[in-house]
Amino acid sequence: MIRVWDGDRATAATFHRAGGRETLISYGVTAEQYDSWDLGEVTDATTRVVPKAHIDFLRAFRPAYRLGDYYFTHAGVRPGIALDDQDETDLRWIRSDFIESTADFGAVVVHGHTIRDEVEERTNCIGIDTGAYASGRLTAIGLEGTDRWYLST
Repeated sequence: MIRVWDGDRATAATFHRAGGRETLISYGVTAEQYDSWDLGEVTDATTRVVPKAHIDFLRAFRPAYRLGDYYFTHAGVRPGIALDDQDETDLRWIRSDFIESTADFGAVVVHGHTIRDEVEERTNCIGIDTGAYASGRLTAIGLEGTDRWYLST
């Protein structure tokens, strides 16, 4: 969304496929408006309706964050690469190399990006993406000491 807000029309197709329609509707665009637009108009509307303060908030995020035995990132990590040396592109976009790995990453990686019907909990990672934009179900993880729980809408 940040790239689209910045005017990157080439990214608008990816934004659209990954919930851009639902995002702009949440900012007050009607479904009828959105459905009548081409991707250039989606780009223009994103810049128009999403407040700069929201984009600034998103820009301030770290690509990953380690807390104790957990490592939080959007998509996952590249197996065989130390957590401190991960590439930002992998943190945002990696999928099968990470998902199919049974490697010990040095921390339990909590991630999204790969939609599942339910939380996927494995020894090396926890996938919490339940596809809110498509399913209407947003899932979050709660951690306190050795306790772990999930909340879903």
